[in-house]
Amino acid sequence: MGSLLKSAAIMLLACWASTALLVSAQSTSLNPFNDATLRPSGQHVIPLFEGWFPNDDGSYTLCFGYFNMNTEQQVEVPLGDANRIEPAEFDGAQPTHFDPVPAPELTRPYRHHWCVFSVEVPSDFGRKDVIWTLETQGDELSVPGSLLPSYVLDETETFGRDAVAPYLSLNDNPPDFRGRRGLWEGPRQVRVGEPLSLIARVRHPEAGTWIYWTLHQGPNSVEFSQAEMTLNVADGVATTTATFHEPGSYVLRVQVINDTERRSEPTYGFEFYCCWTNGYVRVNVAE
Repeated sequence: MGSLLKSAAIMLLACWASTALLVSAQSTSLNPFNDATLRPSGQHVIPLFEGWFPNDDGSYTLCFGYFNMNTEQQVEVPLGDANRIEPAEFDGAQPTHFDPVPAPELTRPYRHHWCVFSVEVPSDFGRKDVIWTLETQGDELSVPGSLLPSYVLDETETFGRDAVAPYLSLNDNPPDFRGRRGLWEGPRQVRVGEPLSLIARVRHPEAGTWIYWTLHQGPNSVEFSQAEMTLNVADGVATTTATFHEPGSYVLRVQVINDTERRSEPTYGFEFYCCWTNGYVRVNVAE
C-alpha cells in the first residue's frame, strides 16, 4: 500500500510540474512552482505510463514516457536493477538516457518526453500489469501499465482532431510505417569519431513535420550534427549525422510529428496523445 501511495504522489507531482512548466513558458513571474519542482540538476526522472492501444493481430501496445524534472541535467541509468521492466519478458526496450525538460527551438515547449518506447502484450494479457521501475537520486520509482479502459489511446490517426501520424522510413525505401510501436533499423556499423549518416524519409498529408533525434540507449557520448529539423514539404527527406566518442552498442531514437491544428506548433499533438511515429536505429560502434 505504501508503494502505491508513493507512486500516486509522484504522479501528482509530475502533473504539478507539467503545469508549472507550461506556465513558466508564458510568464516566469506567475509561476510559483518553478524553483520548487523544476531545477537545473539534482531532480528525479519520473517514469510514466501513458496508455495503450489495440493492434490488428489482437495484441496490445502499452506506451511509456518519462518526466526528467531537470532543466539542464541529462541522466543516465543503465539497464538492470535500477532500470527494469517486469515481467522480465518485456524488459529491454526502455531508454537508458534521459534528456532534460524539452526545450525545442523549432516548435512550442512541451511538458515531458511522450511515449518514448512501447511494450507489446498478448491478446490474453487481461488485468495484469507491466511495471517500469527507475532509480534516480537514490529513490526507486515504479509505474504500472495495464489495459485500463480509461487509458485507451487513438493510434496513427484521430478523427476527433483530424490528426494523423507521419509515415516514416529510416533507409532508402519509401516511408510505409507509422505509429508509436516503433520502426527499427540496424544494426549499423561505425567507428569512434566517424560520422554516421542518418536519414528520415517522411510522408504526411501536410508540410511541416517536426523531426527530433536523440540517444535512446548507450553511453552518453554521441553528437548529432542537427538533432531537430522541420520538413517543409509533405513528402521528403531529412538527413543528419551522429558521431560517437566511445565504443559500444547504441540505440538512437527519432520522433516525427505534424499536428496541423496549430501549423506553427507541430508538437501540439503530444498534449492529446496522438499522433506521431517513433523510429529506432541500432548502432554498433568500434574503436
